[in-house]
Amino acid sequence: MQIEIVETSLADVGEVKALWGDGEVMKFVGFAQGLKKTDAEMTEWLDWIEKGRPQRNHYSIYENGKYCGESFYNIDPETNSAALDIKLNAFARGRGIAAYSLLYAIEQAFENGAERVWVNPNPENADALALYGRIGMEQKEIPPELYDPDYTQLYFELRKNR
Repeated sequence: MQIEIVETSLADVGEVKALWGDGEVMKFVGFAQGLKKTDAEMTEWLDWIEKGRPQRNHYSIYENGKYCGESFYNIDPETNSAALDIKLNAFARGRGIAAYSLLYAIEQAFENGAERVWVNPNPENADALALYGRIGMEQKEIPPELYDPDYTQLYFELRKNR
């Protein structure tokens, strides 16, 4: 297995769009029918990513040249904490790709100023919960600034000095 993680570019946007359009991939983030975006919206999103680097970055994950999914971080400059995200196509799950790719995004976030990284997974996403535990993230109380009464969520974090 050869995993390549690259900063997402225009060449990857079609793959990201297809990933987001997959309801099975997106069901735990509230889009059971997939998130449908136009090409113009995807270009605008990529521009937002590129203008935010390195405080924010999005990565495309490939195995032997085949697109597997994405990882992402976004550092809040006021708290020096970074939100994380990862999504993989079904064929890429359960093989260590997620752990490898998420640890890469975490390393990049820490190198670019984050003191802690966090995720807020859906409590029904057992695979994600297991992943976060495997890579050393700890479940904690949701910080007040992240709490959303309309969204059922958990909160896991990892601190840089741990």
